[in-house]
Amino acid sequence: MDTYVKLLRASQSVKARVDGHNCVPDLSESQFGALEALYHVGPLPQKTIGKKLLISKSNVVGIVDALEACDFVQRQRDADDRRVINVTIQQAGRDYIEATMPIFADAVLEEMKVLSAEEQSELSRLLRKLGRDRDA
Repeated sequence: MDTYVKLLRASQSVKARVDGHNCVPDLSESQFGALEALYHVGPLPQKTIGKKLLISKSNVVGIVDALEACDFVQRQRDADDRRVINVTIQQAGRDYIEATMPIFADAVLEEMKVLSAEEQSELSRLLRKLGRDRDA
């Protein structure tokens, strides 16, 4: 239980400090995460965005609605399966990510430098092991 509490507190503390840098203005964490995924992976079905961000289908719809209102993304029905809605990043979304990602990355690096490179690697390994889907 002690380890779990420490994990949550550390995560919340680091997140609060990174958020304090205000490097992602005007977007929620989930909106930024969706936009970042689309930028790096390419077009994705809404369902896949939800799985990547660990959020519900209804939350994905709201996130994509907000990003679409900013002209950051565009939705399109899949040509082969009309039930599937694909989301594609638009130029405004690319511009936003390219402007904010370096600032965000610098803030994260600043918070992580309390750990040595070896400690960061070990933490990464342990978190990957802990976060692995046990049903897969």
